[in-house]
Parts: sequence; structure tokens; C-alpha cells
Amino acid sequence: MSHQKIFIICGEASGDLHAANLVSALKLKSPNLQVQGWGGDRLIAENIQVLKHIRELSFMGFLEVLLNMATILKNFRTCKSQISIFKPDVLILVDFPGFNLRMAAWAKKNGIKVIYYISPQLWAWKQGRIKKIQAYVDELYCILPFEKAYYEKFKVSVKYFGHPLLDEILAFKRLSNDPLNYVKPILALLPGSRMQEVKRKLPIMLEAAKSFPEYEVIVACSSQIPNDFYGTYNEPNVRYLYGKTYDILNSASIAFVTSGTATLETALFNVPQVVCYKSSGLSFWIAKRVVKIKYISLVNLILGRKLVEELIQGDCTSEKLVTSMKKIVDVEESRNQIISGYRDLLNLLGGVGASERIAESIVETFLTDNK
Repeated sequence: MSHQKIFIICGEASGDLHAANLVSALKLKSPNLQVQGWGGDRLIAENIQVLKHIRELSFMGFLEVLLNMATILKNFRTCKSQISIFKPDVLILVDFPGFNLRMAAWAKKNGIKVIYYISPQLWAWKQGRIKKIQAYVDELYCILPFEKAYYEKFKVSVKYFGHPLLDEILAFKRLSNDPLNYVKPILALLPGSRMQEVKRKLPIMLEAAKSFPEYEVIVACSSQIPNDFYGTYNEPNVRYLYGKTYDILNSASIAFVTSGTATLETALFNVPQVVCYKSSGLSFWIAKRVVKIKYISLVNLILGRKLVEELIQGDCTSEKLVTSMKKIVDVEESRNQIISGYRDLLNLLGGVGASERIAESIVETFLTDNK
């Protein structure tokens, strides 16, 4: 097989994780593959040349995007230039739709095959973007079970091979990680991977945690955020662990979790959780008018029913976090109901091996000599 080139773009920590696992699987199936891209530490660990780090890319909410528009426009120009120099056969876009759909349009016009991995959540909002998917994306790989039928309605070429988080968590567990050794059970705080969201939610979580003195409180600190940032929240009797989210979840009894991929990770570790969401007032006001989903956590979305409590914006207070968590801690039936729901969730996500199956599909469809 001749040398093939892929340029991959992800803009957030969860995208970096899935991109790294996909690239690892691709390199096993296509050893001559050359890969460059935009990503984070996980892609760097795969010996990929990362030309821009995700810590420079992620702006959360409508207001934040507007305030950083000059930087975002500069990023578009930089990315186009780097792709033009590299001349890839295939561009793989990972989630991050505000940026990636524009790059898809540019790439398609320049004769580059476009793969979208982790499909944009158009079923939630901005359904009008479906026309861009139809026009600019050669193959779409979704990771949520209900997405395939949604995109097929619009005649999009879409494939579903399961959720790659199952692979990530299985790989972690295979390493025989010892549980964290504390006398008390653990209350995990997962405030997010972006500084803006951590600033909004960590103080609320820390205040709520004070009502659970019988637990060891551990904050899962993102490796995407400078260590000294967390020093401003120096609460007594609270431990801060960096880049150890899975170690914490593997040992936790309960958790306060920011909405996003972390809610699914928490569920796959069988940890009962309360989900939190809080953005800027303007961003939330706009989101309420354009977002068309019944739930914000992936757990509830995939199940299609409310299993875990979601505390959104004005309801995201320390008092309500305490009330919701007390129901889990004090009522055994509530805990058992959540764990039972997690089993239902697992059954919906397909088996392990999603990254490998997606890589095989990409190699066969886009990277063989007779493509």
C-alpha cells in the first residue's frame, strides 16, 4: 500500500480521546499512514504531529464565541494553510461542529475526502446544518444509537459501530488499576474540562460537598487546565487529582458531574450521579430558544427517559445538589434504580471494539489503493 495521509481535527478533550483511539486503530491497519492534525495530549501520545493544541480552541457558549471571533477566524486561516501544505488524502473531523463544518466545506471544494467522526448533534439544535453534512461529508460515523436513523432520514451516508468509550474504559480496567485507598467512601466532583465551566460549577459542587462529611471529596482536575488554577479553590479536606478521572470514578461511590461525555463515563463506571449544567445568562437564554432536546445528560438522552437528576442553570445550586444527592445516599431504592438503568444503557451502546470497526471501515473505503 502506498503512503496515505490523514489530517484530523478535534477541539475538545473528549474528541481528543476518541481521535487518539481511532488513530491508534488506523495505524495498526495501515502502517504507512501519515497523520497530522489539531488535538490534545492523547493524540500527542500517539506520536501524531499536533499543530495546534485543544487548550487554544475551546470556547463554550454563544457569548464566548462572539468575544473570541477574531481568534476563531485566525484559526480557520491557519488550519487551511496547514492542510494545504500537508496535502492529505482524507480529512477526519471529530465533533466540534462550529469549526469543523466550515472546514468540511473548504476541504470538499479543494478535492479532499471528508469523514465526520462523532456526528454533530443536529437532532438537538441547528438542524439546518444537515444541508452542510449532505453537501460536504463523504461518510458520517455516529456514536449514539439513535443517531443513525435520524441521519438516514436525510439521506446522509452514516454508519454506527457502537460507542468508543466502551473501549476506553475496558482498556483502563485491563491495566488492573488498584482502587484509590481512602478510609471513607468517595464523592467525586467532575466540574468539566474547560476553565469557563469549572469556574461556574466547581464552587457550587464544593459547597454542596460540605453536606457529606462522611465522604472523601475528590475533584477530577482536567489536564487541559493549568494546575495552579485549581489552587484558588483550596478547600480544606478536599483532594485534587490531575488527569485521574477514571481512577477516581473507578473508586467513587457517588458523583456530581458536569453535563457532557463525563455523564456517560460516570454511568459506565456504575457511579450514581447528579448532573449539573450552568452557562452564562446570555448563552442559556439563547440555548433555551434553539435547543430542542428533552434532556441534557447523555445518560438520559440515550435511554430516552429520566434516570439521573439534571440540575440546569437556576436549579444548579448547592442546596439542590445536596437535596438530589441525599435521595441517592439515603434511599437504597433510588440507588438500585440508577444502577439498573445503567445496565439498560450499556445494552444500547453496542459491544466493545467500536474504534477498530470504524478504522477498518475508513481503511477499506478511503485508504486502499483502489479507492
